[in-house]
Amino acid sequence: MNLPAQPLHLHPDRLLPAEASQRAIARRLYAQVAGLPIISPHGHTDPAWFDGNAAFANATELLLVPDHYVFRMLYSQGVDLDQLGIPRADGSRAAVNPRSAWRIFAEHFHVFRGTPSAMWLNHVFHEVFGLRVRLDGTTADHYYDRITAALETPAYRPRALFERFGIEVIATTESPLDPLTHHAAIRASGWPGRVITAYRPDPVIDPEHEQFPDALRQFGELTGENVYSWEGYLQAHRQRRAFFAAHGATSTDHGHPSALTANLSRDEARKLFTSVAMGRASAAEAELFRAQMLTEMAQMSLDDGLVMQLHPGCFRNHNQSLFARHGRDKGADMPIRTEYVHALKPLLGRCGNDPRFKLILFTLDESNYARELAPLAGHYPSLLLGPAWWFHDAPEGMWRFREQTLSSGGFYNTVGFNDDTRAFLSIPARHDVARRVDCAFLAKLVAEHRLDEDEAMEVATDLAYRLPKQAYRL
Repeated sequence: MNLPAQPLHLHPDRLLPAEASQRAIARRLYAQVAGLPIISPHGHTDPAWFDGNAAFANATELLLVPDHYVFRMLYSQGVDLDQLGIPRADGSRAAVNPRSAWRIFAEHFHVFRGTPSAMWLNHVFHEVFGLRVRLDGTTADHYYDRITAALETPAYRPRALFERFGIEVIATTESPLDPLTHHAAIRASGWPGRVITAYRPDPVIDPEHEQFPDALRQFGELTGENVYSWEGYLQAHRQRRAFFAAHGATSTDHGHPSALTANLSRDEARKLFTSVAMGRASAAEAELFRAQMLTEMAQMSLDDGLVMQLHPGCFRNHNQSLFARHGRDKGADMPIRTEYVHALKPLLGRCGNDPRFKLILFTLDESNYARELAPLAGHYPSLLLGPAWWFHDAPEGMWRFREQTLSSGGFYNTVGFNDDTRAFLSIPARHDVARRVDCAFLAKLVAEHRLDEDEAMEVATDLAYRLPKQAYRL
Protein backbone atom coordinates (compact mmCIF):
# COMPACT_ATOMS: atom_id res chain seq x y z
CA MET A 1 0.00 0.00 0.00
CA ASN A 2 1.37 3.41 -0.98
CA LEU A 3 1.59 5.92 1.83
CA PRO A 4 0.16 9.40 1.16
CA ALA A 5 2.65 11.91 -0.22
CA GLN A 6 4.41 14.00 2.42
CA PRO A 7 4.16 17.80 2.19
CA LEU A 8 7.06 19.83 0.84
CA HIS A 9 7.58 22.90 3.00
CA LEU A 10 10.42 25.44 3.03
CA HIS A 11 10.74 26.91 6.50
CA PRO A 12 11.27 30.70 6.36
CA ASP A 13 14.02 30.45 9.01
CA ARG A 14 15.98 27.66 7.35
CA LEU A 15 19.73 28.01 7.99
CA LEU A 16 19.19 30.91 10.39
CA PRO A 17 20.39 30.50 14.00
CA ALA A 18 18.46 28.24 16.37
CA GLU A 19 19.06 30.66 19.25
CA ALA A 20 16.18 33.15 19.35
CA SER A 21 18.03 36.46 19.80
CA GLN A 22 20.55 35.69 17.04
CA ARG A 23 17.75 34.44 14.80
CA ALA A 24 15.95 37.76 15.15
CA ILE A 25 19.08 39.64 14.07
CA ALA A 26 19.64 37.25 11.17
CA ARG A 27 16.05 37.72 10.03
CA ARG A 28 16.55 41.48 9.81
CA LEU A 29 19.82 41.08 7.91
CA TYR A 30 18.35 38.52 5.53
CA ALA A 31 15.31 40.71 4.82
CA GLN A 32 17.68 43.34 3.46
CA VAL A 33 19.63 41.06 1.11
CA ALA A 34 17.10 38.39 0.08
CA GLY A 35 15.85 40.35 -2.92
CA LEU A 36 19.13 41.78 -4.19
CA PRO A 37 20.01 41.06 -7.83
CA ILE A 38 22.12 37.97 -8.45
CA ILE A 39 25.70 38.44 -9.60
CA SER A 40 26.89 35.15 -11.10
CA PRO A 41 30.47 35.93 -12.17
CA HIS A 42 31.73 32.38 -12.65
CA GLY A 43 29.88 29.28 -13.82
CA HIS A 44 29.27 26.73 -16.52
CA THR A 45 25.79 27.31 -17.88
CA ASP A 46 25.37 26.95 -21.64
CA PRO A 47 25.23 30.27 -23.56
CA ALA A 48 23.19 28.49 -26.24
CA TRP A 49 20.27 28.49 -23.80
CA PHE A 50 20.15 32.29 -23.77
CA ASP A 51 20.90 32.61 -27.47
CA GLY A 52 18.21 30.32 -28.88
CA ASN A 53 15.87 30.74 -25.90
CA ALA A 54 14.41 27.32 -26.75
CA ALA A 55 12.27 25.47 -24.23
CA PHE A 56 14.05 22.95 -22.02
CA ALA A 57 12.96 19.50 -23.14
CA ASN A 58 11.75 17.91 -19.91
CA ALA A 59 12.43 17.60 -16.19
CA THR A 60 15.28 15.12 -16.71
CA GLU A 61 17.17 17.22 -19.24
CA LEU A 62 16.77 20.32 -17.08
CA LEU A 63 17.51 19.08 -13.57
CA LEU A 64 19.28 15.72 -13.77
CA VAL A 65 21.47 15.46 -16.87
CA PRO A 66 23.52 18.69 -16.41
CA ASP A 67 24.01 18.39 -12.64
CA HIS A 68 27.01 16.28 -11.64
CA TYR A 69 26.27 16.98 -7.97
CA VAL A 70 23.13 14.90 -8.51
CA PHE A 71 24.28 12.06 -10.73
CA ARG A 72 27.55 11.51 -8.83
CA MET A 73 25.49 10.71 -5.72
CA LEU A 74 23.30 8.34 -7.71
CA TYR A 75 26.40 6.69 -9.16
CA SER A 76 27.71 6.19 -5.60
CA GLN A 77 24.51 4.24 -4.91
CA GLY A 78 25.09 1.89 -7.83
CA VAL A 79 23.11 3.70 -10.54
CA ASP A 80 24.94 3.51 -13.86
CA LEU A 81 25.16 6.82 -15.71
CA ASP A 82 23.75 5.20 -18.84
CA GLN A 83 20.56 4.48 -16.88
CA LEU A 84 20.17 8.24 -16.47
CA GLY A 85 20.95 9.13 -20.08
CA ILE A 86 24.15 11.00 -19.21
CA PRO A 87 26.09 11.76 -22.43
CA ARG A 88 29.14 9.64 -23.22
CA ALA A 89 32.57 10.90 -24.19
CA ASP A 90 31.88 10.25 -27.90
CA GLY A 91 28.68 12.30 -27.79
CA SER A 92 26.34 9.30 -27.89
CA ARG A 93 23.76 8.48 -25.24
CA ALA A 94 22.05 5.32 -24.11
CA ALA A 95 18.49 4.97 -25.38
CA VAL A 96 16.78 5.86 -22.11
CA ASN A 97 13.26 7.16 -21.66
CA PRO A 98 13.71 10.45 -19.74
CA ARG A 99 10.69 9.61 -17.58
CA SER A 100 12.35 6.33 -16.57
CA ALA A 101 15.54 8.18 -15.65
CA TRP A 102 13.50 10.62 -13.57
CA ARG A 103 11.82 7.76 -11.74
CA ILE A 104 15.22 6.35 -10.79
CA PHE A 105 16.20 9.77 -9.47
CA ALA A 106 12.95 10.10 -7.50
CA GLU A 107 13.25 6.63 -5.99
CA HIS A 108 16.72 7.56 -4.74
CA PHE A 109 15.95 11.11 -3.61
CA HIS A 110 16.11 10.07 0.04
CA VAL A 111 19.89 9.56 -0.28
CA PHE A 112 20.28 13.34 -0.70
CA ARG A 113 18.80 14.08 2.76
CA GLY A 114 20.86 16.74 4.54
CA THR A 115 22.99 17.52 1.50
CA PRO A 116 23.16 20.90 -0.25
CA SER A 117 21.72 19.25 -3.37
CA ALA A 118 18.51 18.47 -1.47
CA MET A 119 18.28 22.10 -0.32
CA TRP A 120 18.84 23.46 -3.80
CA LEU A 121 16.46 21.03 -5.47
CA ASN A 122 13.68 21.48 -2.94
CA HIS A 123 14.03 25.24 -3.39
CA VAL A 124 13.62 24.77 -7.15
CA PHE A 125 10.68 22.40 -6.75
CA HIS A 126 8.85 24.66 -4.28
CA GLU A 127 9.71 28.17 -5.47
CA VAL A 128 10.09 27.73 -9.24
CA PHE A 129 7.51 25.03 -9.99
CA GLY A 130 5.08 25.42 -7.08
CA LEU A 131 5.28 21.77 -6.01
CA ARG A 132 3.93 21.08 -2.53
CA VAL A 133 4.60 17.37 -2.01
CA ARG A 134 8.00 15.74 -1.54
CA LEU A 135 9.74 13.95 -4.36
CA ASP A 136 9.86 10.16 -3.99
CA GLY A 137 8.96 7.10 -6.03
CA THR A 138 5.23 7.67 -5.55
CA THR A 139 5.32 11.29 -6.74
CA ALA A 140 7.85 10.86 -9.55
CA ASP A 141 5.32 11.05 -12.38
CA HIS A 142 3.49 13.97 -10.77
CA TYR A 143 6.79 15.87 -10.63
CA TYR A 144 7.83 14.90 -14.14
CA ASP A 145 4.49 15.92 -15.67
CA ARG A 146 4.22 19.18 -13.70
CA ILE A 147 7.75 20.31 -14.50
CA THR A 148 7.71 19.20 -18.14
CA ALA A 149 4.35 20.91 -18.76
CA ALA A 150 5.64 24.13 -17.22
CA LEU A 151 8.72 24.05 -19.46
CA GLU A 152 6.48 24.22 -22.52
CA THR A 153 5.20 27.66 -21.49
CA PRO A 154 6.89 31.01 -22.30
CA ALA A 155 7.40 31.78 -18.61
CA TYR A 156 9.92 28.93 -18.35
CA ARG A 157 12.09 29.77 -21.33
CA PRO A 158 15.72 30.52 -20.42
CA ARG A 159 15.48 34.28 -20.86
CA ALA A 160 12.25 34.53 -18.87
CA LEU A 161 13.79 32.52 -16.01
CA PHE A 162 16.93 34.68 -16.14
CA GLU A 163 14.75 37.75 -15.58
CA ARG A 164 12.52 36.05 -13.00
CA PHE A 165 15.55 35.03 -10.94
CA GLY A 166 16.80 38.62 -10.84
CA ILE A 167 20.12 37.80 -12.49
CA GLU A 168 21.99 41.00 -13.27
CA VAL A 169 24.92 39.29 -14.98
CA ILE A 170 26.04 35.72 -15.57
CA ALA A 171 29.43 34.53 -16.81
CA THR A 172 29.89 31.29 -18.71
CA THR A 173 33.26 29.61 -19.26
CA GLU A 174 34.69 28.79 -22.70
CA SER A 175 37.79 27.26 -24.22
CA PRO A 176 40.14 29.53 -26.22
CA LEU A 177 38.99 27.61 -29.30
CA ASP A 178 35.35 28.58 -28.87
CA PRO A 179 34.13 31.00 -31.57
CA LEU A 180 31.74 32.63 -29.05
CA THR A 181 28.97 32.72 -31.65
CA HIS A 182 26.27 32.36 -28.98
CA HIS A 183 27.63 35.32 -27.05
CA ALA A 184 27.76 37.41 -30.21
CA ALA A 185 24.19 36.45 -31.07
CA ILE A 186 22.93 37.30 -27.57
CA ARG A 187 24.47 40.76 -27.76
CA ALA A 188 23.08 41.32 -31.27
CA SER A 189 19.58 40.18 -30.30
CA GLY A 190 18.67 43.29 -28.35
CA TRP A 191 17.72 41.26 -25.26
CA PRO A 192 18.98 43.21 -22.21
CA GLY A 193 20.14 40.14 -20.24
CA ARG A 194 23.89 40.32 -19.63
CA VAL A 195 25.63 37.02 -20.46
CA ILE A 196 29.41 37.24 -20.66
CA THR A 197 32.20 34.72 -21.17
CA ALA A 198 35.42 33.83 -19.31
CA TYR A 199 38.70 32.65 -20.83
CA ARG A 200 39.55 29.05 -19.75
CA PRO A 201 42.82 28.13 -21.55
CA ASP A 202 43.43 24.72 -19.91
CA PRO A 203 43.26 22.64 -23.14
CA VAL A 204 46.09 24.67 -24.70
CA ILE A 205 48.13 25.13 -21.50
CA ASP A 206 48.11 21.68 -19.91
CA PRO A 207 50.40 19.25 -21.83
CA GLU A 208 48.72 16.37 -19.99
CA HIS A 209 45.23 17.36 -21.14
CA GLU A 210 43.95 14.69 -23.52
CA GLN A 211 43.03 17.37 -26.09
CA PHE A 212 46.33 19.26 -25.94
CA PRO A 213 48.03 18.22 -29.24
CA ASP A 214 44.93 18.79 -31.35
CA ALA A 215 43.93 21.89 -29.38
CA LEU A 216 47.36 23.44 -29.93
CA ARG A 217 47.09 22.84 -33.67
CA GLN A 218 43.62 24.44 -33.75
CA PHE A 219 44.91 27.32 -31.63
CA GLY A 220 47.41 28.12 -34.36
CA GLU A 221 44.87 27.78 -37.15
CA LEU A 222 42.40 30.03 -35.34
CA THR A 223 44.87 32.81 -34.54
CA GLY A 224 47.19 32.61 -37.54
CA GLU A 225 50.14 32.58 -35.14
CA ASN A 226 53.02 30.13 -35.11
CA VAL A 227 52.00 28.45 -31.88
CA TYR A 228 54.97 26.07 -32.07
CA SER A 229 57.27 28.97 -31.21
CA TRP A 230 57.26 30.46 -27.70
CA GLU A 231 56.67 34.02 -28.88
CA GLY A 232 53.93 33.00 -31.32
CA TYR A 233 52.23 30.87 -28.68
CA LEU A 234 52.10 33.77 -26.21
CA GLN A 235 50.86 36.12 -28.91
CA ALA A 236 48.05 33.67 -29.72
CA HIS A 237 46.92 33.87 -26.09
CA ARG A 238 46.99 37.66 -26.18
CA GLN A 239 44.91 37.64 -29.35
CA ARG A 240 42.27 35.27 -27.96
CA ARG A 241 42.11 37.10 -24.64
CA ALA A 242 41.36 40.31 -26.53
CA PHE A 243 38.68 38.48 -28.53
CA PHE A 244 37.07 37.20 -25.32
CA ALA A 245 37.22 40.66 -23.74
CA ALA A 246 35.44 42.06 -26.79
CA HIS A 247 32.66 39.53 -26.07
CA GLY A 248 32.27 40.69 -22.49
CA ALA A 249 34.88 38.67 -20.61
CA THR A 250 36.25 40.28 -17.47
CA SER A 251 38.07 37.20 -16.16
CA THR A 252 40.18 34.16 -16.95
CA ASP A 253 39.95 30.80 -15.19
CA HIS A 254 42.61 28.15 -14.62
CA GLY A 255 41.94 24.64 -13.32
CA HIS A 256 45.45 23.40 -12.58
CA PRO A 257 46.31 20.35 -10.46
CA SER A 258 48.41 22.51 -8.14
CA ALA A 259 49.01 26.20 -7.41
CA LEU A 260 52.64 25.95 -8.53
CA THR A 261 53.98 28.99 -10.39
CA ALA A 262 57.38 29.71 -11.96
CA ASN A 263 59.27 32.72 -13.29
CA LEU A 264 61.73 31.31 -15.82
CA SER A 265 64.04 33.36 -18.00
CA ARG A 266 62.98 33.79 -21.61
CA ASP A 267 65.56 31.26 -22.80
CA GLU A 268 64.51 28.71 -20.16
CA ALA A 269 60.85 29.18 -21.02
CA ARG A 270 61.55 28.89 -24.75
CA LYS A 271 63.47 25.64 -24.24
CA LEU A 272 60.73 24.18 -22.03
CA PHE A 273 58.04 25.13 -24.52
CA THR A 274 59.89 23.40 -27.35
CA SER A 275 59.78 20.15 -25.38
CA VAL A 276 56.07 20.65 -24.65
CA ALA A 277 55.11 21.57 -28.23
CA MET A 278 56.94 18.55 -29.61
CA GLY A 279 55.10 16.22 -27.24
CA ARG A 280 58.28 15.22 -25.41
CA ALA A 281 57.58 16.78 -22.00
CA SER A 282 57.93 14.61 -18.91
CA ALA A 283 55.41 14.85 -16.07
CA ALA A 284 57.79 17.20 -14.22
CA GLU A 285 58.19 19.38 -17.30
CA ALA A 286 54.43 19.47 -17.81
CA GLU A 287 53.99 20.72 -14.24
CA LEU A 288 56.73 23.32 -14.70
CA PHE A 289 55.13 24.51 -17.94
CA ARG A 290 51.73 24.93 -16.26
CA ALA A 291 53.53 26.82 -13.48
CA GLN A 292 55.21 29.17 -15.95
CA MET A 293 51.98 29.75 -17.82
CA LEU A 294 50.20 30.89 -14.65
CA THR A 295 52.82 33.60 -14.33
CA GLU A 296 52.54 34.47 -18.02
CA MET A 297 48.75 34.72 -17.65
CA ALA A 298 49.23 36.99 -14.63
CA GLN A 299 51.46 39.28 -16.67
CA MET A 300 48.88 39.36 -19.44
CA SER A 301 46.22 40.25 -16.86
CA LEU A 302 48.31 43.25 -15.87
CA ASP A 303 48.28 44.29 -19.52
CA ASP A 304 44.62 43.69 -20.41
CA GLY A 305 42.86 43.96 -17.03
CA LEU A 306 41.23 40.52 -16.99
CA VAL A 307 40.80 39.18 -13.46
CA MET A 308 42.53 35.82 -12.95
CA GLN A 309 40.90 32.87 -11.18
CA LEU A 310 42.81 29.80 -9.99
CA HIS A 311 41.00 26.55 -9.10
CA PRO A 312 43.78 24.14 -8.03
CA GLY A 313 43.91 21.15 -5.71
CA CYS A 314 41.67 18.83 -7.66
CA PHE A 315 42.54 15.35 -8.89
CA ARG A 316 40.39 15.48 -11.98
CA ASN A 317 38.81 12.40 -13.55
CA HIS A 318 39.90 10.11 -10.71
CA ASN A 319 37.66 7.31 -12.01
CA GLN A 320 39.49 6.37 -15.20
CA SER A 321 36.97 3.86 -16.51
CA LEU A 322 34.16 6.40 -16.08
CA PHE A 323 36.31 9.05 -17.77
CA ALA A 324 36.96 6.73 -20.72
CA ARG A 325 33.24 6.11 -21.14
CA HIS A 326 31.69 9.48 -20.24
CA GLY A 327 34.49 12.06 -20.39
CA ARG A 328 35.21 15.01 -18.13
CA ASP A 329 33.07 16.63 -15.44
CA LYS A 330 31.15 13.56 -14.37
CA GLY A 331 31.55 13.99 -10.64
CA ALA A 332 34.86 12.13 -10.22
CA ASP A 333 37.05 15.16 -9.42
CA MET A 334 38.53 14.66 -5.94
CA PRO A 335 40.12 17.12 -3.48
CA ILE A 336 43.84 16.83 -2.80
CA ARG A 337 46.22 18.56 -0.38
CA THR A 338 47.32 21.88 -1.86
CA GLU A 339 50.16 24.25 -0.93
CA TYR A 340 50.06 27.97 -1.77
CA VAL A 341 52.75 29.93 0.12
CA HIS A 342 55.76 28.49 -1.71
CA ALA A 343 53.82 27.68 -4.87
CA LEU A 344 52.64 31.24 -5.54
CA LYS A 345 55.85 33.03 -4.59
CA PRO A 346 57.30 33.28 -8.15
CA LEU A 347 54.07 34.74 -9.55
CA LEU A 348 53.58 37.09 -6.62
CA GLY A 349 57.18 38.22 -6.84
CA ARG A 350 56.54 39.30 -10.42
CA CYS A 351 52.98 40.65 -10.21
CA GLY A 352 51.63 40.40 -6.68
CA ASN A 353 52.43 43.89 -5.42
CA ASP A 354 50.66 45.64 -8.27
CA PRO A 355 47.10 46.53 -7.20
CA ARG A 356 46.01 46.57 -10.84
CA PHE A 357 46.42 42.77 -10.90
CA LYS A 358 43.71 40.63 -9.29
CA LEU A 359 44.03 36.90 -8.63
CA ILE A 360 41.08 35.10 -7.02
CA LEU A 361 42.16 31.94 -5.21
CA PHE A 362 39.94 28.90 -4.64
CA THR A 363 40.72 25.68 -2.81
CA LEU A 364 39.37 22.22 -2.14
CA ASP A 365 41.79 21.89 0.78
CA GLU A 366 39.97 23.45 3.74
CA SER A 367 43.00 22.97 5.99
CA ASN A 368 44.56 25.84 4.04
CA TYR A 369 42.04 28.57 4.84
CA ALA A 370 43.60 29.87 8.06
CA ARG A 371 47.14 28.57 7.54
CA GLU A 372 47.95 30.02 4.10
CA LEU A 373 45.14 31.49 2.05
CA ALA A 374 43.72 34.09 4.43
CA PRO A 375 47.16 35.37 5.50
CA LEU A 376 48.22 35.67 1.85
CA ALA A 377 45.04 37.54 0.86
CA GLY A 378 45.34 39.68 3.99
CA HIS A 379 48.71 40.93 2.78
CA TYR A 380 49.06 41.03 -1.02
CA PRO A 381 46.99 43.75 -2.73
CA SER A 382 46.52 41.47 -5.74
CA LEU A 383 44.94 38.51 -3.93
CA LEU A 384 41.30 37.80 -3.14
CA LEU A 385 39.69 34.64 -1.79
CA GLY A 386 36.99 32.90 -3.78
CA PRO A 387 34.14 31.38 -1.74
CA ALA A 388 33.87 27.83 -0.47
CA TRP A 389 33.95 25.71 -3.64
CA TRP A 390 32.71 22.37 -4.99
CA PHE A 391 32.43 19.99 -2.01
CA HIS A 392 32.47 22.89 0.44
CA ASP A 393 29.61 25.11 -0.80
CA ALA A 394 27.32 23.48 1.74
CA PRO A 395 26.19 25.56 4.74
CA GLU A 396 28.79 23.92 6.98
CA GLY A 397 31.55 24.61 4.45
CA MET A 398 30.47 28.23 4.02
CA TRP A 399 30.50 28.70 7.79
CA ARG A 400 33.95 27.12 8.13
CA PHE A 401 35.24 29.40 5.38
CA ARG A 402 34.04 32.51 7.22
CA GLU A 403 35.33 31.34 10.61
CA GLN A 404 38.78 30.46 9.33
CA THR A 405 39.42 33.39 7.00
CA LEU A 406 37.94 36.30 8.95
CA SER A 407 40.75 36.93 11.44
CA SER A 408 43.59 37.41 8.94
CA GLY A 409 41.71 38.06 5.70
CA GLY A 410 38.61 39.94 6.79
CA PHE A 411 35.44 40.13 4.71
CA TYR A 412 36.83 42.57 2.18
CA ASN A 413 39.60 40.35 0.84
CA THR A 414 36.94 37.88 -0.30
CA VAL A 415 34.72 38.08 -3.38
CA GLY A 416 31.28 37.33 -1.96
CA PHE A 417 29.61 34.33 -3.57
CA ASN A 418 29.69 32.75 -7.02
CA ASP A 419 27.63 29.67 -7.75
CA ASP A 420 29.95 27.80 -10.16
CA THR A 421 27.17 25.61 -11.54
CA ARG A 422 25.99 23.94 -14.74
CA ALA A 423 22.46 23.59 -13.34
CA PHE A 424 20.75 26.85 -14.30
CA LEU A 425 17.77 26.57 -11.96
CA SER A 426 19.97 25.99 -8.92
CA ILE A 427 21.45 29.49 -9.17
CA PRO A 428 18.82 31.37 -7.10
CA ALA A 429 18.77 28.51 -4.58
CA ARG A 430 22.55 28.57 -4.17
CA HIS A 431 22.64 32.34 -3.71
CA ASP A 432 19.80 32.14 -1.20
CA VAL A 433 21.74 29.57 0.85
CA ALA A 434 24.87 31.74 0.78
CA ARG A 435 22.94 34.83 1.87
CA ARG A 436 21.26 32.97 4.72
CA VAL A 437 24.54 31.51 5.98
CA ASP A 438 26.30 34.88 5.83
CA CYS A 439 23.44 36.54 7.68
CA ALA A 440 23.55 33.83 10.35
CA PHE A 441 27.30 34.30 10.71
CA LEU A 442 26.99 38.08 10.93
CA ALA A 443 24.16 37.77 13.46
CA LYS A 444 26.51 35.85 15.75
CA LEU A 445 29.08 38.66 15.53
CA VAL A 446 26.40 41.22 16.36
CA ALA A 447 25.16 39.16 19.29
CA GLU A 448 28.72 38.94 20.60
CA HIS A 449 29.08 42.73 20.20
CA ARG A 450 31.88 42.32 17.65
CA LEU A 451 29.85 44.26 15.06
CA ASP A 452 27.06 46.77 15.34
CA GLU A 453 23.95 45.80 13.45
CA ASP A 454 24.27 48.65 10.97
CA GLU A 455 27.79 47.41 10.13
CA ALA A 456 26.48 43.86 9.69
CA MET A 457 23.78 45.20 7.36
CA GLU A 458 26.43 46.80 5.18
CA VAL A 459 28.65 43.71 5.18
CA ALA A 460 25.69 41.46 4.25
CA THR A 461 24.92 43.67 1.26
CA ASP A 462 28.57 43.81 0.25
CA LEU A 463 28.94 40.02 0.37
CA ALA A 464 25.76 39.41 -1.61
CA TYR A 465 26.13 42.10 -4.24
CA ARG A 466 28.88 44.71 -4.13
CA LEU A 467 31.98 42.55 -3.62
CA PRO A 468 31.41 40.14 -6.54
CA LYS A 469 30.73 43.09 -8.85
CA GLN A 470 33.86 44.84 -7.67
CA ALA A 471 36.12 41.75 -7.68
CA TYR A 472 35.14 40.69 -11.19
CA ARG A 473 35.12 44.24 -12.55
CA LEU A 474 31.49 44.09 -13.51
